[in-house]
Amino acid sequence: MIPGRYADLSKTELIRLLEKRDRTKKLGLVWERDEIEADAAIDANFISCEIVQDLCDKPEPWQNLVIEGDNFDALRWLRMTCAGRVKCIYIDPPYNTGNKDWVYNDRYMDPENRFRQSTWLEFLYRRLSLARDLLADDGVMLISINDEQRALFELMADEAMPGMRIASFTWRTRTGGNDATGAFISENHEHVLIYSKPTFRFAGNEKTYEKYVFWDEGCQDHYRLSDISQPKDMDERPNGFYAMYDRATDTYYPANPQRVWPSPFPKGSSSYDATALESVFPVFPPDAETVGKVPPRDQIGRWVEQGRIVFPDEQRVEVWNSREELLAAIQAGDVPMARNTRKIWAEMPHLDFWIGKKIGFGIPQWVRYKRELKNATQPLSSWIVPLSETDTIPEGERDSHAHIVSGTNQEGTTEVQNVFGTKAFNYAKPVSLIRELVRQSTGPDDLVLDFFAGSATTAQAVMELNAEDGGDRRFIMVSSTEATTDEPDKNLCRDVTAGRIRRLNASKDDKYADLAAPFAYLRTKEVLFEDLDYDLSPAEAWTALEALHDLPLTVYDPDRPWNLHEAEGLALVLVDRFDPAFLDWLHCRDRQNLFVYAWAPGQIAQQLDGIHVDVRAVRDTLVKRFQQ
Repeated sequence: MIPGRYADLSKTELIRLLEKRDRTKKLGLVWERDEIEADAAIDANFISCEIVQDLCDKPEPWQNLVIEGDNFDALRWLRMTCAGRVKCIYIDPPYNTGNKDWVYNDRYMDPENRFRQSTWLEFLYRRLSLARDLLADDGVMLISINDEQRALFELMADEAMPGMRIASFTWRTRTGGNDATGAFISENHEHVLIYSKPTFRFAGNEKTYEKYVFWDEGCQDHYRLSDISQPKDMDERPNGFYAMYDRATDTYYPANPQRVWPSPFPKGSSSYDATALESVFPVFPPDAETVGKVPPRDQIGRWVEQGRIVFPDEQRVEVWNSREELLAAIQAGDVPMARNTRKIWAEMPHLDFWIGKKIGFGIPQWVRYKRELKNATQPLSSWIVPLSETDTIPEGERDSHAHIVSGTNQEGTTEVQNVFGTKAFNYAKPVSLIRELVRQSTGPDDLVLDFFAGSATTAQAVMELNAEDGGDRRFIMVSSTEATTDEPDKNLCRDVTAGRIRRLNASKDDKYADLAAPFAYLRTKEVLFEDLDYDLSPAEAWTALEALHDLPLTVYDPDRPWNLHEAEGLALVLVDRFDPAFLDWLHCRDRQNLFVYAWAPGQIAQQLDGIHVDVRAVRDTLVKRFQQ
């Protein structure tokens, strides 16, 4: 007899529970959750989606989707139909702050519930676990979160998406906020967490080539001159602390003790070949009392011979003929400097080396060819700069566009009012923020998902990008009705999420004139597995099959014995009942990339008169994909 809460569990469920407990990490975030119940919820029932024609916008076929329903259900349907195809997921989930502007508060955020944080974490964990499976091999998930909830959320997301966290952006939500906490600090920022598949890379921003002003006729390439030092001091890299020598002018250049030259010897080596041929680089080996010579095999010597190191043409050159003259110059600070650091000082090793030699005050530089750039774009900074503060970007980075530049929350509020004429939605993110995130994360033909779509800012961001670069990005927006007992007729998805896209499609305003995104409006529906044969309509099956084969959605015609969707290189058929015309179509059809589905595939196959076609079962195909 199995006691207590485990009495109703099968042997398989008990084994699964024990195996999970064996795998459970002892370090990390722990919250109250029933793993058996969570697993059962995934497959508790089947989810279908029906097209609501009256709420779709523009004629079919529709490449964009707006899905009305609990996003847990929508994500289960999307995992069945779109797994591995979404390039970018952006979400702005509820922050669990207790605000009553989110319908799930009634079910998940009871302030009297001592486990409310755990309930919030579990709510999101289940959705992130599903969303993870939707990402393409080079996909990324971007998640907005505030300071108050970041720590808990990030640890939970690490559990839901192990090994996928790569970085985060910091975003200024407003400027000049006066309201402050008890510690007298105004919270003016949020974070965008980044979770990605291994091959994902942000697009970066185009590098500026303005500094590549020199031309090498021999190499037929532009080049620039750049710093050759390394960010290590003389104690960290003793083999990089030596005097660089220009044979052409018989001039020596001291190293910066805080940023030494590239090391001429292997790391950890302090030996040198005292009998080596004459070299251009006298050095100070850390254990030598006399000046040695860099062996000619040294990379630095090869760079000089190849012309990859350029010595200054015009500079100050000094010769100190005695130790007294040199010490006087050091005392006066009249020696080569690196900002406030003397490159020659009284206590340095081999001070007498500098006496009687021509010492250059300039700095040798490295020849960097344009063709040798590893990337054509500049990596992003983690700091998102407000539009009003672009002048705060460091001058050296301003031309490289290394920062995302975005508006604040005020822009989001203003944009909603511009589209709807009223304040139809609270706390909307600015379009510029999401547009730039999507720009960095997607190509022109990629799929973008937002399963906390709210006011559909993400959809507008995709529309603006497509209008700007002629792209064909598609979006899926998921939103609930947010109906409550007090507001049973409320439908946020219909009136705000889809409403915003519909208004943008129809807008005569010059600002939105180029925006267009025809969309299908879907509504989720729960179906018991045992009732699938009766309650799953052909129209719902057709919608799932089109989405599964990455086809734009069309309306199912129940009057046809078989429905056909032909696209470039692919044909999808759903046979509801046998029709001889189907045989005629098959005879003249190239059956490469032909997918035929039927409710009773065996009966259809018997009617094919010897034509070899793989007829797949609708129910088995969808259930297998749903329970993957």
